[in-house]
Amino acid sequence: MKLVTRPAQLCSSRSCEGKREGIYLVGGSFGLREFAQIRYDVHKRHGKVDPALKEKLTQNPVTLESEYEKLEKSNLDNWENIRGPSLWEDSRTVQKQRREALRLKTE
Repeated sequence: MKLVTRPAQLCSSRSCEGKREGIYLVGGSFGLREFAQIRYDVHKRHGKVDPALKEKLTQNPVTLESEYEKLEKSNLDNWENIRGPSLWEDSRTVQKQRREALRLKTE
């Protein structure tokens, strides 16, 4: 019996194609699981909220009722549809034109 000395001689290219793809598939799934676990572990450690931000949020509690009252106070019947600039338009030029039209409208 002849011993195989090189990995390339272990199997011919046609007979080992399915085996290699299976190894890549199984190995890739294990690798992906490990990298995903590292991601979640890092997020758990570094996902803490800044104490200054937490204090600011507790000082100014926003409730659904307070936001609803703000909406009730605002006048939603008189509003003007303002078109934003298109991708090919310069936003400063469009803003300048709107200001000029608004100035002429109020005069």
